[in-house]
Amino acid sequence: MFDLSPLLLKLAVALGIGLLIGAERERRKGQGPARAPAGIRTFSVVSLAGAISVMVGGALVLAATVAGVAALTAVAYFRSRDDDPGLTTEIALVLTALLGGLAMQRPALAAGIAVALAVLLAGRAPLHHFVRSVLTEREVRDALIFASATLVVLPLLPNQAMGPYDALNPHAIWIVVILVMAISAAGYILVRLLGARFGLPIAGFAAGFISSTATIGAMGTRVQKSPGIITAAVAGAALSTVATIVLMSLVLAATSIATLHALSIPLICAGIAATAYGGFFTIRTLREKDMPDTQPGQAFSLPVALLFALTLSAILVVSAALRDWFGETGVIVAAAAAGLVDTHSAVIAVASLVASGKMTAAEAVFPVLAALTTNTVSKIVFAWSSGSRSFALRLIPGLILVAVAAWAGALLMR
Repeated sequence: MFDLSPLLLKLAVALGIGLLIGAERERRKGQGPARAPAGIRTFSVVSLAGAISVMVGGALVLAATVAGVAALTAVAYFRSRDDDPGLTTEIALVLTALLGGLAMQRPALAAGIAVALAVLLAGRAPLHHFVRSVLTEREVRDALIFASATLVVLPLLPNQAMGPYDALNPHAIWIVVILVMAISAAGYILVRLLGARFGLPIAGFAAGFISSTATIGAMGTRVQKSPGIITAAVAGAALSTVATIVLMSLVLAATSIATLHALSIPLICAGIAATAYGGFFTIRTLREKDMPDTQPGQAFSLPVALLFALTLSAILVVSAALRDWFGETGVIVAAAAAGLVDTHSAVIAVASLVASGKMTAAEAVFPVLAALTTNTVSKIVFAWSSGSRSFALRLIPGLILVAVAAWAGALLMR
């Protein structure tokens, strides 16, 4: 015997889609002769028509139904057209017919799209206000640049090693460019929402889990544009190193508990130093009374992001050269070379050797600290090259302090 339950459920979803979208449109329909031609009943009928079309003849009948709905919608639009040239309701009506048909095949997906559409329709006023009054022309341009870099340029770049020592991967390097722009944009958004006093420290700590080096470069860029936020930018850059230590501990815990235990004191010392230094500048930021008001500006600087990628490329070549000269058997040299680019990759490599029994946990301490030290050198280079001299002079002592604290913790263990 044929079970009608699934079919009835899909029809109910189709009807619910029409009722949901139609209810939102009914509120904006208006009254009298000038009212809009489609409301809750029309949307519900159209959604059911799309569903029944799929039941009767599949995609071909659904296409004919959608074409008919589009034609009737066009006629109604020209008959009731006033000074408002908007086509939102008309296009939503055609889309509702398609969603009704989709509900007969993938009801969950259709319902989700319907909810998203209803939210989009209901958010007309805040969306218009945001685009017209909040966003600036420069911010829109930055969004287009970021979208182009992510969706156009990135897929076109070759994802393979090339260049000296096969050290350069254009795809991976461009991801770093996108990362720098994204971190800078995230900090810009937080600053606009919360002000520099709170936004930059929060953004710095959060972005540090992605890349502390990129965060330092982004913070330095912001200082060049707005020198008055230097204390908040240093706080954010310093707190990003706290995220580095936390993430390093998590990586070690996932790869080799023995290595984490061997490095526990150095990591604790480094974490305390980073937290203290970042906290000091955060407190200074909160106490500042002349923090400049945040003004709309540029979300990120593409030239600075490209300079960051160029510097990273040079570090990659140096790292590969060191490995070639000293050989892969030199664990310390290899870890130090890898640390120029990323601490965590070096930590994972060394911890994996411990987990596989190729070296002891005690022997892993020196290579990991060497990677942390060379990574600190990279951060110093980016702090000096991307930001102002005042920014670098405030941040670099903290970076050195973290590395020294880690080595002091290792000496205490001995």
